[in-house]
Amino acid sequence: MRACRREPVPYTPIWLMRQAGRYMREYRDVRSKTTFLDLCKTPELAAEVTVTAVERLGVDAAIIFADILLILEPMGIDLEFAAGEGPVIHNPVRRPADVDRLLEIEDVSALEFVNEAIRQTRSALRPDIPLIGFCGAPFTLASYVIEGGGSKNYVHTKRLMYDDNGAWHAMMSLISRGLAKYLNAQIAAGAQAVQLFDSWIGCLGPDDYREFVLPHTRSVIENVTPGVPVIHFGTGTAALLELMREAGGDVIGLDWRVRLDEGWQRVGHDVAVMGNLDPVSLFAKQDSLRKQAKRILDQAGGRSGHIFNLGHGILPETPVENVIALVEMVHEL
Repeated sequence: MRACRREPVPYTPIWLMRQAGRYMREYRDVRSKTTFLDLCKTPELAAEVTVTAVERLGVDAAIIFADILLILEPMGIDLEFAAGEGPVIHNPVRRPADVDRLLEIEDVSALEFVNEAIRQTRSALRPDIPLIGFCGAPFTLASYVIEGGGSKNYVHTKRLMYDDNGAWHAMMSLISRGLAKYLNAQIAAGAQAVQLFDSWIGCLGPDDYREFVLPHTRSVIENVTPGVPVIHFGTGTAALLELMREAGGDVIGLDWRVRLDEGWQRVGHDVAVMGNLDPVSLFAKQDSLRKQAKRILDQAGGRSGHIFNLGHGILPETPVENVIALVEMVHEL
């Protein structure tokens, strides 16, 4: 929390995106007894895997176990997590007229299971371990809704964006309003910081980001409960960093495709940064991993406001002993 506020810290804090996940035996044991969606919707289990990851790894923050797409169901989206395929949306939005069937989220009571998981996690965590809430950013969620699942080229998304500005902005505004309510409910339940994941934003160029995305992301961030740090993270964002900073956030997440020192200089030293180890570095030998971690810490230069993290989430096959070693290395170095 002090690093989020760019205050001095005794050592660089570290947490890892997807730190509760398939690479960990304890998670697989829980997951073997239930579906992914049921795991997300069962507060006791979501709290268990969240806390277990923190205790096993020795990281400095927890992030609630959930999924960025959960908010889509109350909007009238038919969501399924298909085995081996990931998320599948059975009623995607493809035409301007389809936008009209999306439901406004008047309140987030349909997502109360996330808030209850936060309450249970907060009570189970050590008091000095902060709990991060999160949501998907508007563009990434809109892309899922339009594409119906994963995509390489985002043809459906960009076609709607370019062909019907009115429908696009109406959809993004509706999503943004729901996200602000969702994040504030997580904060009320006990989340002490929140993160926006714009996992797919790297498919856009700067002009499109400014016109079609920036106002909506800014709207979410500006409507978060005052005083709660917001981490704004995206992938493939080397061309968008200044615009992401303009959209807002107390902490800007950097992926591994940009040097940490250069990225920090571009967004400005008056914000904190998070990042930015390549997740594949965790497959290397530990002496190589140490060199990678040290390089990033050297680029941070001891400046207040650096939170060590990966440039994206932990990959499923990652050796857990290397993850534990990385945490220890960062604390030591």
